[in-house]
Amino acid sequence: MKDLLCDQFQNTVSEMLLCHRSILEILAKLQESGARVQRSVVHSVTSCGCQKIMADKRPLPENATLVDLKNLLDSHLSGSLCDDCRDIIENEIGRSLFYLAALCNLLDLNLYDIFLKEHKQLQILREYNMV
Repeated sequence: MKDLLCDQFQNTVSEMLLCHRSILEILAKLQESGARVQRSVVHSVTSCGCQKIMADKRPLPENATLVDLKNLLDSHLSGSLCDDCRDIIENEIGRSLFYLAALCNLLDLNLYDIFLKEHKQLQILREYNMV
């Protein structure tokens, strides 16, 4: 079912993409949409205030393992997205997914296959693949 949904999304993107079929145009739109995602997250902090960023350097024990780091480090975020910010960020991420699917279409790549390959790689490497 999930692979069908992903394939349907990718096919719909292919059908809808008329004006921006150039690889250069798609790359530019993908980069722009990523910037819009970042800007909408920043807006939730700076304009709305539903979230706060509380960042400081965390002291790490010398003997901490990679697994320990997951518990010692945090996102630096506090608060929750309000409904308006959540809606804006979801829309911007959706637009990024649209252009990511468009890029996959132009390069004859299957988005679901990429998800599976990345998931398999993450499962194999587990904590040694932390980024």
